[in-house]
Amino acid sequence: MLPAYFDHNATTPLDERVLQAMLPFFREHYGNASSRHEYGRTARKAVDDAREQVADRVGAHPSQVVFVSGGTEANNLLIKGAAARCQPSQIAVSAVEHPSVTKPAQALRERGWKVRKLAVDSAGRLEMDDLKIALHESATGLVSVMLANNETGVVQDVAAVAEQARGAGAMVHTDAVQALGKMPVSFAALNVHAMTISAHKVYGPKGIGALVLNKRLDIQPQITGGEHEKGLRAGTENVPAIVGFGAACALAAGRLIELPPRLLQMRERMDQGLRTMGAVLFGDGAECLANTRYFAIPGIDGETLVMALDRAGFAVASGSACGSGGTDPSPTLLAMGVERELARCAVRVSLGKDNEMSQIEGFLLALQGEILGLKRRVAI
Repeated sequence: MLPAYFDHNATTPLDERVLQAMLPFFREHYGNASSRHEYGRTARKAVDDAREQVADRVGAHPSQVVFVSGGTEANNLLIKGAAARCQPSQIAVSAVEHPSVTKPAQALRERGWKVRKLAVDSAGRLEMDDLKIALHESATGLVSVMLANNETGVVQDVAAVAEQARGAGAMVHTDAVQALGKMPVSFAALNVHAMTISAHKVYGPKGIGALVLNKRLDIQPQITGGEHEKGLRAGTENVPAIVGFGAACALAAGRLIELPPRLLQMRERMDQGLRTMGAVLFGDGAECLANTRYFAIPGIDGETLVMALDRAGFAVASGSACGSGGTDPSPTLLAMGVERELARCAVRVSLGKDNEMSQIEGFLLALQGEILGLKRRVAI
C-alpha cells in the first residue's frame, strides 16, 4: 500500500480529467503546431485554447503567456533575459527565494550586476523597510519576490513590493508557482512586470510552465532557433503538456472556493497535534497557504524523521524538493533567524485535494510513535 501523500508542494498527482484532455494529443492529434496542414492547425488551436485557459486563471491576456518547460526555465528566462536588455545595476531578491531565482541572480555578477538579498522577519515575511533601503542605496533594475514560499507557505505582499519597486523605476517579478491553485492569483492586481507559474503544482503535467509578461517588457530569449512563443522560446511546442496545463488551470478555478477552507481545517488540526508534541511551527502567525506546514521537533533530524514517516505510511519532505540531496539546513529558515541545529530538524507537510482528516489523525499518531522511538534510540 502506498504512503499517504503529504508532499503536494513538491508536485501534485495528475488529475484524471487533465490526463483525458491530453491523451488525444499523444495519439490522433499529433501534428506539429507550426505546420500549415489540418494536423498542425488542430494542434495550434489546442495551444491557443490552452493559452486562453492559463491566462484566464491568472487575470492576464493570452498574448502575455509564454509557454516554457517549467518554473525554473521561466525564472531563468526572465532574470537573464531582462538583465540582457539593461545596463548592469542591482537585482534585489528576497532571502527566501527558490534556487531557480537566486542562482541566476548570482550568475549576473559575471555581467557586472550587484545582487542584494532582502531581509525577512522571523516568520518569513519580507522586511519592507529593507526593500526601501535597497531601492535607495543603489540603482535597482529588477526586484524578484515570490508570492508564496515553497517551504513555509508564507504569502508575501507582492502588490506592495511592486508599488515600491515601480516607484523606484525597477522591474518587478514574482515566482507564483506555489500560489497558483491554492489562492487567488491575479497578474493585473499584483501589478508586476512578470510572473512565473507551473502546471505540476496544480494537478497538471510536469515539464510545462509559463512566464506571464507585461506587453511592454523586452527580454532576450535564452533558447533560440525558431520563432515559437513570439520568438521568446524556440522549440516545437509540447502540445499534450500545454493542453494539460490549460485543463488544470480551468479545473483549478472550481476548487478555489471549497478546497482552501477544507485544507486549512486539516492543517489547524495538525498544528494542534504538533504543538502538543513540542514542535516548532515555522511561519506561524504569518499569512500562509492553507495546505502547508513546516515544523521541527527539536533534537530529531528532519531527514531521519522523513524516512521514518515514510516507513510508517506518510510521504512528507524535509524542505524544498529542488534543494534535497544536500546536508546544509534550509537557507529559508536560516534567513528567518532559525538556529542551524533546529533548521536541520525541519519537516514539511503539504496537503492536497485528495487528503482527508482521517489521514491527519493517522499522521499525528504515527509521528508521536516515531518521535518516541527516535528519542529512545538517541538515549541509548
